[in-house]
Amino acid sequence: MVKDGRIIVGKDANGQDIVLLPKMANRHGLVAGATGTGKTVTLKVMAESFSELGVPVFMADVKGDIAGLCEPGIDSADMQERIQRFSIEADFDYKEYPVNIFDIFGEKGIPLRTTITEMGPLLLARILELNDLQSDILSIVFKIADDEGLLLIDTKDLKAILNYVSENNKEFEADYGKISKVSISAIVRAVVALEIAGGDKFFGETAFNVNDLFTVGAGGKGMISILDSESLISNGRLYSTFLLWLLSELFENLPEVGDLEKPKLVFFFDEAHLLFKDAPKALLDKIEQVVKLIRSKGVGVYFCTQNPRDIPDGVLAQLGNKVQHALHAYTPSDQKAVKAAADSFRVNPEFDTYDTIMALGTGEAVVSFLDEDGIPGLTQKTYILPPMSKIGSIDDAKRDQMVKGSLLYSRYYQSVDPDSAYEFLERRGIEKAELAQKEKQEALDAKEKAKAEAARLKEEEREKKKAANAKKRAVKSVGNSVAGTVGREVGKQVGSNFGKFGKTLGGNLGASLGRGILSTLFRS
Repeated sequence: MVKDGRIIVGKDANGQDIVLLPKMANRHGLVAGATGTGKTVTLKVMAESFSELGVPVFMADVKGDIAGLCEPGIDSADMQERIQRFSIEADFDYKEYPVNIFDIFGEKGIPLRTTITEMGPLLLARILELNDLQSDILSIVFKIADDEGLLLIDTKDLKAILNYVSENNKEFEADYGKISKVSISAIVRAVVALEIAGGDKFFGETAFNVNDLFTVGAGGKGMISILDSESLISNGRLYSTFLLWLLSELFENLPEVGDLEKPKLVFFFDEAHLLFKDAPKALLDKIEQVVKLIRSKGVGVYFCTQNPRDIPDGVLAQLGNKVQHALHAYTPSDQKAVKAAADSFRVNPEFDTYDTIMALGTGEAVVSFLDEDGIPGLTQKTYILPPMSKIGSIDDAKRDQMVKGSLLYSRYYQSVDPDSAYEFLERRGIEKAELAQKEKQEALDAKEKAKAEAARLKEEEREKKKAANAKKRAVKSVGNSVAGTVGREVGKQVGSNFGKFGKTLGGNLGASLGRGILSTLFRS
């Protein structure tokens, strides 16, 4: 409830207003308490008040009952009794508030997406539950993608670049160090597990623009952006890391504005213990830095959890506005936690804070808000006011009407698959395969050409040899013929001459022999 420009959260036992000053609202805060003690009502009362002041609000709806802000409250005997008890009849009016409902799965609200690049390796490693080595390798993969100008939009882009780096790890080793294929395989399996859990719907285009949180509705009321988290909360790491990403985006994109008369935006971080559970030191340092510095951007952050001990001391020290609902102490450890919570409040001599916290009923809290000078006020036992909007959830028809009637629905409902790392590497792979096939074909063609050329040369050589042999045979044949003819003629001539000579010789020999014989006979 807003009165005289101040936020009335509740009243003390004397009927005095417990006031949260708008100019101190960006000094952050804590709303804590066990389940069923009234935290959700407190969140709604504060959200309504900020909206009345024209301050946009972002909050998660873990149980499905925050969405009732979009409908006016329903009168009842119990509500009338509470209104009269608080004496707020003149200022109380059932009303609805401007609401945008988001859902990263796109099932019960406007799809809310971001890109792999915008999420970054640190937050993504937390979602994927990577160990230190795998986280370092993921950071290297992001660096390679950045150096090569590859856009990482969705999970298929991430898997594509991981596989690309794995296949070419030797090429990257000189510039980026050794990259284990085993570790990359583990990261890919984690990405697949995230896709199976529905996380792939969160990464893509059109990515959410944080400037869309800074809008107003009818009558100048601040828009209340609600993240439906009934399904998301089952994956605590995805839920908490997404909210941290959103907070980081606000921190990185908003300009410095210093101290304002009222915040530019109030961010409620419900189930905050999930953010800090098992978080590595690097992430805790980042959270503490964001919480410390985002105040100067005009954003107030309110962590909501069951127990203040869920919040690290470095962050808890930044939370100046505190609402503590009942805590139960059944064990010595619980008692110690309650004492620590009590000790974080400024002492009020009128009551014991520890005993009061233990004895609080539903809708009651001990409260300490910052005063005009930024000093924590005395702790007050407070009775939280009832909300003016509907308590409880809304039906599916009303939800569908709210989602599709939003001006943001047409901007975000349709997913877009731009040309990014997956498509680029796929084309590169096709081109590489085509080049390899071309080179292979050229090699085969060259081999066939060489083989054909060798066959041709061999055939030429065979033909040459054949021709040479033929020539040789021809020459030999001619030689033999000539030799035969010449031989025969020579033989004839020689034979003839020898015949004549023989005849002459024979005649001469015969004559001589005859003369010898006759001479012998006559001598006898």
